[in-house]
Amino acid sequence: MDTIEAIKQQISANPIILYMKGSPNQPQCGFSARASQALMECGERFAFVDILSNPDIRAKMPEFANWPTFPQLWVAGELVGGCDIICEMHESGELKTLVQETSAAQTAAD
Repeated sequence: MDTIEAIKQQISANPIILYMKGSPNQPQCGFSARASQALMECGERFAFVDILSNPDIRAKMPEFANWPTFPQLWVAGELVGGCDIICEMHESGELKTLVQETSAAQTAAD
């Protein structure tokens, strides 16, 4: 499987997925730390990919997403955005609503 196909598979298999540097429990940059913290505060499970451990994904993801930076949050197959957008949505309550509705829809589908 090539890298783009792997990315597509990850996004389709995980309703909420964060491409970040490090892990939610051990982020490797401040932007990834803020983004993962905002997601964790929503109280729902989410997947993550450590791009530092996956250099092929790190190289191809900006081209695939047409988004140059990390972290990148994908919800229900759509790119939500990076750290600033995630934090703004968290502060307004939009992120929690989006994450909870997506999680509930996935639970209903299972």
